[in-house]
Amino acid sequence: MRQIIGLISASLLFTVLVFSCKKKQSTVPDFAMSLTKVPTGFPNIPFPDDNAFTIEKWKLGKQLFYDKMLSVDYSTSCASCHKADLAFSDNVQLSIGAGSLTGRRNAPSLTNVAYHPYFTREGGVPTLEMQILVPIQEHDEFNFNIVEIAERMNQIPEYVEQSLKTFDRKPDAYVITRAIATFERTLVSGNSEYDKYINNNPNSMPASAVRGMNLFYSERTKCGNCHSGFNFSNYSFQNNGLYTTYKDIGRERFTKEADDNALFKVPSLRNVAVTAPYMHDGSLTTLKDVVAHYNSGGNSHRNKSHLIKPLHLTKQEQNDIIAFLESLTDYQFIANQNFYNND
Repeated sequence: MRQIIGLISASLLFTVLVFSCKKKQSTVPDFAMSLTKVPTGFPNIPFPDDNAFTIEKWKLGKQLFYDKMLSVDYSTSCASCHKADLAFSDNVQLSIGAGSLTGRRNAPSLTNVAYHPYFTREGGVPTLEMQILVPIQEHDEFNFNIVEIAERMNQIPEYVEQSLKTFDRKPDAYVITRAIATFERTLVSGNSEYDKYINNNPNSMPASAVRGMNLFYSERTKCGNCHSGFNFSNYSFQNNGLYTTYKDIGRERFTKEADDNALFKVPSLRNVAVTAPYMHDGSLTTLKDVVAHYNSGGNSHRNKSHLIKPLHLTKQEQNDIIAFLESLTDYQFIANQNFYNND
């Protein structure tokens, strides 16, 4: 009898241990799958062939995203200007970088940045990996050099160990850019009231937001001509008549062409209600200001889009469009602790 009981106990213990191991082993794949799962109607996250997703790469990228070591004076990280609770945007007109210098442009949201075909407001950077070099070298952002960042990382055993494990090489520019880009590509948002509404949940949006949506996509406003697709952007370069004369020359800075003067990439409107202030220079404080600007038809500029003209919207109609824009907020994404610095 004792032998039988002993065999049963041993069998149970073996079963528990095997089950526990399997459970532990499945945790990482499940977590990785949750990071790369896309909302209904979204294409798969376009990880490039030379920078495929791995959970180790993502973890290293997240750690670097929050590390102020990336700036020359240890004052600024990516997260300093791209805050998780603001859909990875900032709540000031112009962010403060290394040396307490003020940036030149309003920090854009990183929501769904994986799907952008090019980067910066003038579209001069073709990949997310290359974009990471921009804030590093800008004197009013990190004011640093990626080679020197790698040297700092090589003085930290944890970073060296992670780099060797993930990339089979010590920290360098390749490691830094690939890791951060991997983290940023998982910042996918598509679970707003609007998304629920278009996915057969007609009660998810208030009546005012539905009216605003219909106006947004109407021939009367033509908002949907530029803010189109699942990410609410056609990624074209437009002038919306914000000024008659611009201090920031926009896309002309990249192309050197006068026809590109004061043209800026059309931003996504995902989570727009939490990413104030607005425009490339953060000059409009509220969504009410933004809608009023478009309703007015904007200022004259030789490159202004032909779509920008007085709309003659009533106050109620303007409020309805604001309600629609507010319905694009994905509170689940904003509260997702996987993207927060929990150290």
